Amino acid sequence: MAMNLTIGAVSSIKSSGASQAAGAASTAGQATGMSFADALQNAASSTVGELRNAEQVSAQALQGKADIRDVTDAVMNAQQNLQAAIAIRDKIVTAFLEISRMQI
Repeated sequence: MAMNLTIGAVSSIKSSGASQAAGAASTAGQATGMSFADALQNAASSTVGELRNAEQVSAQALQGKADIRDVTDAVMNAQQNLQAAIAIRDKIVTAFLEISRMQI
């Protein structure tokens, strides 16, 4: 269950103006039918699912029901998804701090 974080809406935005970019972003968001909050929720759910899967496979390996390669694959996949989720969180916090520092 790999985390799918494609950002098709962002690639269609041109840097020719703020109002044009906002219009393109809202149009692209409406075309996909998924809001930013929904995308974050899906990414978080996927990450939690990968972590739970890795935990289950590890427990099965302790019982002798799973191969060490399966455990390694599950843990590495969970680790990769967790690192991606942490990086996204850090970018969101950085963006929030930048916005909060803007003068009105």
